[in-house]
Amino acid sequence: MIIIGASQGMLRWFADDLPAGSVVLIEEPDVIRRRNIDHLVEEMPFISRVVQAEYQTGLDAAALIAREPGLTNARLVMPGFEWSVGASASLAEALGLPGAGTAAADIFTDKHRMRLLAAEAGLANPAYELVDDPAAAAAFARRHGGRCVLKPTRRSGSLGVQILTDPEQVAGAWAETADPALTPEVAERGLPSAVLVEQVLDGREYSVELLVTEGEMIFGNVTDKRVLLGRRPVEAGHTVPTLLPDEARQALLDAAARLARAARFRTGVLHSEWIMVDGVPTLIECAARLPGDMITALISIAYECGFIEAYLWTMRGERPKIPTRTTGGAAVEFLTAPPGTVTAFEGVRAARRVAGVLNVHFDVTIGATVGEVTHSLARSGYVLAWGVDPTEATAAAAKAAEQIQIVTG
Repeated sequence: MIIIGASQGMLRWFADDLPAGSVVLIEEPDVIRRRNIDHLVEEMPFISRVVQAEYQTGLDAAALIAREPGLTNARLVMPGFEWSVGASASLAEALGLPGAGTAAADIFTDKHRMRLLAAEAGLANPAYELVDDPAAAAAFARRHGGRCVLKPTRRSGSLGVQILTDPEQVAGAWAETADPALTPEVAERGLPSAVLVEQVLDGREYSVELLVTEGEMIFGNVTDKRVLLGRRPVEAGHTVPTLLPDEARQALLDAAARLARAARFRTGVLHSEWIMVDGVPTLIECAARLPGDMITALISIAYECGFIEAYLWTMRGERPKIPTRTTGGAAVEFLTAPPGTVTAFEGVRAARRVAGVLNVHFDVTIGATVGEVTHSLARSGYVLAWGVDPTEATAAAAKAAEQIQIVTG
């Protein structure tokens, strides 16, 4: 199999399941050097080799295959993260393998194009506008009660997304969205992006995870989402399955399936995010890839299935059997720390003793510098928990997280 984009968190999912030498990893040349990606071959035996290719701003699939003819032996192609969705779809098409399709990949990696498609399909959007200067965004905010959301059209993980409550804030906030900081996975030449300004929607967020094969939805899940309050709506936790009543849950699944059909999404996972406004699913964002933030683990736990395995079989052109009903609940609570240098972790043993807790994980170490949580990668860890139902799982994760203090100085 071919994975485009070295998401080390995602690669660890495969450590115990894939045979040695079964994966070819494709990564940008400067990212390989900067992140020492070649060493992954030594650390993760299932990776056979790392192939250099520029793909984040467009992949020449034919040229890559001509240079690396061994890629024609691949059984599946998958993206490692957002920046590689388009390249994965392009390479899969060139190799005659299942994939999202290049048209759908292009739509779901550009938030403005996604909005246009949703409107054309009759799905609910917030009011929105593509803007090229702070004055236009501030004017939009004034027309919509003084509030607005600024977001880059081509980023993920809440990077550059800001909720502003006063038009006067726009000028000072503009650069963070218009020119988002480069995360380690991004090539040094950068990712072209524009700025979308949107109406602020009030309500709980939900995500829908669809597993699709040749345009047919074979699995659907709705996840309850919790986000940090304030200017930056970074995810704070998730629960599977949703606590919504069946009618609302089905409305979300139907809306997500309608979006998939409108984009002519072919094969893979479609992860969309919604807010219910007066009972109507209103689209926030959508990605043509596996969801992050431990949602795949939550699905696997709550449905007692191997969701990643089912995804891989789907990408090989198979039709896996996957349960349609949950047997329990699963929840994740993300850990944040005050800005500063990490000096200690307190309450970890108490957190692990909470009934239902499956894992306590830290993404920072003693001596690490922690900044403000402005995007998903800036969080400090998580607590994963199980329960007989989603309420019990959510309570267990929250109780364990409350025990933990990441001390900074």
